[in-house]
Amino acid sequence: MMWKSFCRNMVVGALALPALLAAACVPAAAQTDPAAGYPSRPIRVIVGFAAGGGNDIFARLVGQKLSELIGQSVVIENRPAAGGRQAAEYVANQPPDGYTLLVGASGMMSIAAAVYPNLRYHPTKSFIPLSMIANFPLIMSVPVSNPSKSVGELVAWAKQHPEKANYATTSPAFTIATELLKLKSGMPGVAIPWKSSTEMLLCVVTEQCLLAIADGPPSVPMVKAGKVRALAVTGSERSPELPDVPSMAEQGLPEVDIHLWSGVFAPAATPPAIAKKLEAALRQAILAPDVSSKLRAMASNPGGTSSEEFRRMIDADIKLYEGVVKAANLTFED
Repeated sequence: MMWKSFCRNMVVGALALPALLAAACVPAAAQTDPAAGYPSRPIRVIVGFAAGGGNDIFARLVGQKLSELIGQSVVIENRPAAGGRQAAEYVANQPPDGYTLLVGASGMMSIAAAVYPNLRYHPTKSFIPLSMIANFPLIMSVPVSNPSKSVGELVAWAKQHPEKANYATTSPAFTIATELLKLKSGMPGVAIPWKSSTEMLLCVVTEQCLLAIADGPPSVPMVKAGKVRALAVTGSERSPELPDVPSMAEQGLPEVDIHLWSGVFAPAATPPAIAKKLEAALRQAILAPDVSSKLRAMASNPGGTSSEEFRRMIDADIKLYEGVVKAANLTFED
């Protein structure tokens, strides 16, 4: 009887062993999942621009909602220098654990990749683009005294008066947009550099510059006040802020499709599980009605794109900008 009992216990033990081993493996598997307990502490979001600017406002707006969704604090840290490029270098070299993110703008990401050969990072190789926060078109303005009422008329006028054909710019973004217009229309024009978008538009107001292709916040008030005339919005759609101003596509120049944007990035080696968790939470935050409505109020189009959509858009931007830089033989100081 004792022998039978011993054998029966051995059989039962042998049958139970796989179950015991499987049970023992469950906690181990959970421990190897980097997203299982993430996030367990505050997340830093680095902004490469000063507090109060557009990208800083975007970061704080989305960061607050993200904090509500993930149950951890989201701390915004401003590191303004070199047009945001130093902040990008900093984040690219941080531990890829999901606790240090970057709010990157098109100027320091896709445009910088196209115009600075010695850039120490790459937007889609050094980072995982998680989601776009928002994008916005540019607005082309001319002096109210200029007789041109459309882009076509302005191009013709500039060809007839090449000595007066110049344009205001403050950054590679605005230079590339205007040079793209020149390439596609044959319009002449010499760049006049300024320090800010407001100075660009004042150059147009005072008739020192024939045109400026600038961002919405400084342009819209001057257009509405009648200080400059807006001829076009870059891209294929009109701006809700200026519904009477036609798009470049409507005026026969669909290739002049320049949109600036802001988005959230993580270091490239961030574990996929954590990146996916961040992507989902960010998309939910950006598309939340209370967030998207505030983005629209800033004359921006809410993003909330998937990581892969954002990556493809950035790579397409870089290719477009590299083509313009090469065709127009442009050089920029790093």
